[in-house]
Amino acid sequence: MAFVDEANFFVKAGDGGNGCVSFRREKYVPKGGPSGGDGGKGGSVILEASNRLQSLIDFRYRSHFKAERGGNGQSKDMHGRNGSDCHMQVPVGSIIKDSETREVLCELLADGDTYLAAQGGSGGLGNAHFSSSSNRTPRYASKGKEGEELWLRIELKLIADVGLVGLPNAGKSTLLSRLSAANPKVASYPFTTLEPQLGVLQFKYQDPCIIADIPGLIEGAHEGLGLGHTFLRHIERTRILLHVLDVSSESVQADFQVIENERRSYREDLLDRTMILVLNKTDIADPEQVTEAVASLTGMGLQVVCISGLTGAGITELKNVLEEKLEALRQAEKEDQEPEEIDEKSILGEPEDD
Repeated sequence: MAFVDEANFFVKAGDGGNGCVSFRREKYVPKGGPSGGDGGKGGSVILEASNRLQSLIDFRYRSHFKAERGGNGQSKDMHGRNGSDCHMQVPVGSIIKDSETREVLCELLADGDTYLAAQGGSGGLGNAHFSSSSNRTPRYASKGKEGEELWLRIELKLIADVGLVGLPNAGKSTLLSRLSAANPKVASYPFTTLEPQLGVLQFKYQDPCIIADIPGLIEGAHEGLGLGHTFLRHIERTRILLHVLDVSSESVQADFQVIENERRSYREDLLDRTMILVLNKTDIADPEQVTEAVASLTGMGLQVVCISGLTGAGITELKNVLEEKLEALRQAEKEDQEPEEIDEKSILGEPEDD
């Protein structure tokens, strides 16, 4: 199934139902008053974030969404029924923008988050509302208001605990298949992965984490070259970045700097993200070359783990490092969310001595 991470779509809320013109016709009431009911309210279009969706593939086959119109009012003061809302499910991490101005309207970042995309029109008033001392038999009612309609743009930024980044053909897809049960396409040529792939890494004592294998990039990605924006958009919401390097390359440090420069050029704060360097393909690299690369990168204050995605060497160590890092990050986030203890004495004051 193809991965879609941006799309335009049209939403139309339901129009309100019209009010009714009617008069009472009852036995022994020869001159009954107005009895026209109000129109029902039109349904609204509501977006709801869901963890069950991973891409915007549904928008490839459907781009128009419409809520139900409100029912018209009827005689005997019977109001029209309200139109049903149109509930649209979108992936967690979706950004909703105005299609023309590209203004960000909302971000749906948690499962169950909702956004009112288009408000339904209110129902019209029946003629009973227009009765007065000077006009006891009004022969008019108001029409229902039209529901809102507009074109919107939805963009998806994956929310993952760990993001795999690196130049094309660094071995990210192979690593994803080692860390999770995902089965991405693996081949020995650049740009094998053309769209983000997700996997789940299971831990023994911790909650599992989501890993995203993000398409490789080239120099100039922050300007949109290659698969640049596809790559960079999806690393904004990852807790940890695994920077995968081909240690058999003749320019390991230069390859490292390419990714760092692109991150810096795209968003400066991405450099503050927790990062682990993964030196891959140790099975085909010269041992001296591996030792040299480890020494130079650790000398820069970076954490380095050597692995072979092909043979599985070093994968257990990498999992342990990830588990420790995620545990520390989750604990820090939990402490930040806990409310501070309130000192009742400081609020109420110390009791005075008699």
